Amino acid sequence: MLFCRGTACFVARHLAPERWRQAEASEPRVYCLGKCYLGPASSDAEAMPRIEVRSREAVVLANLARGGAPSLERYLQQGGYQALRRARDLAPQEIIVEIEASGLRGRGGAGFPTGRKWRSVFQQPVQEKYLVANADEGDPGAYIDRLLMEQDPHRLLEAMAIAARAVGAHTGYIYLRSEYPHALAAMEQALTEARAAGYLGNDAPAPGGPFDIQIVNGQGSYVCGEETALLNSIAGQRPEVMPRPPYPTEQGLFGRPTAVNNVETLAAVPWIIAHGGQAYRSLGFSQSWGTKVVSLNSLFLRPGLYEVEFGVSVRSIVEELGGGLLTGQLKGVIIGGPLAGVIPPELLDTPFGFEELQAIGAAVGHGGVVAFDEHTSIPELVAHVFDFAAYESCGKCTPCRLGTRWAQRLFSGVQDGWRATGADRQQWEEVVAALADTSLCGLGTGAADFARSILRHYRLELDACFA
Repeated sequence: MLFCRGTACFVARHLAPERWRQAEASEPRVYCLGKCYLGPASSDAEAMPRIEVRSREAVVLANLARGGAPSLERYLQQGGYQALRRARDLAPQEIIVEIEASGLRGRGGAGFPTGRKWRSVFQQPVQEKYLVANADEGDPGAYIDRLLMEQDPHRLLEAMAIAARAVGAHTGYIYLRSEYPHALAAMEQALTEARAAGYLGNDAPAPGGPFDIQIVNGQGSYVCGEETALLNSIAGQRPEVMPRPPYPTEQGLFGRPTAVNNVETLAAVPWIIAHGGQAYRSLGFSQSWGTKVVSLNSLFLRPGLYEVEFGVSVRSIVEELGGGLLTGQLKGVIIGGPLAGVIPPELLDTPFGFEELQAIGAAVGHGGVVAFDEHTSIPELVAHVFDFAAYESCGKCTPCRLGTRWAQRLFSGVQDGWRATGADRQQWEEVVAALADTSLCGLGTGAADFARSILRHYRLELDACFA
């Protein structure tokens, strides 16, 4: 049995202290089981979370809200693969135009325009190209992709077939994290069904050539969620982050142009092709168009998955959807995983959008919403987050490899009653600056964003740590 020690479970450790002790004693560590609504979670817990659509249109969660579509028969009953049929009547450029018109941005954390990425791959003057679905959902607090793959697997396959048509790929990969065995079984069964029905495989009647998909099971490394490390892992190389340029759209998997999209990003594609890019763009607000699924952790009264439109306030997500906290008063909210800025209660009225959250030092990320209360002190939270960052670091960047571990030891010492010095504080802030300036990937820069939000919003509690 596996026990989770991710952030969503860490802040809920008072709900099940014995289970948390088992998590702390377990090796190798497991930092997310995709069951954050049950935290502290273990692998034998099988309860389904609440699933609700709170947007004007059910773009991503339509089938889940109706009880799921795990089989091809059920998926077809819900209108599945009609978007793929339409896409096969369109030229690749026409598909890309619709995605560009939709304003769809990556839901894995970076928020990069999906249409721009697809167009870049399409324009590369080579025949061999690849499509990769990033299903390495490693951010503690997020369980969106897991449930999409377990309960609506054909949506991902249909979306990948559409994307492959657009960019000119004949081979696709799903990079699936090892902590999701039920998602693996569901995707393998869906692949078998899709091939037998002629939607995928070497015999599929697809314009531009056949398209098939392989599943690669990850080995538990958080850094593989970063696209260049993920591509290295698929290719059998050391999964470390690579400097850019060149970008994966130019030189990706096996040195060929590659489009990498996360599962939720792809899950929106069939709806866009069926309804049109402008219909999708009419949802949301500002520069954040469409809908976003958020996953709420177990400290909420109503944890679960909610599909919302961009523009709703963070307060609405916390108080109206989540119903407030189960225990204690809200102390802060982390959206998009532990390596992101903390949102204090006084900033809950911030609109939920890419630029709006970035303006307060936070992020949309993958949409995991982890709330914590007074059961978690700031030194405890800082030590936990930097311990996570140190454990998951690939070691390529020196500030990440050494600085995160130093910070973890510093704040663990503070928890044990040791009073740090002003020199320690100065060194910590220097480590944070180095992480922000020199890290190749979001692990290091995210740790810096987290630390800066602590310095900005929790200064009084932080000051008490230093002499």
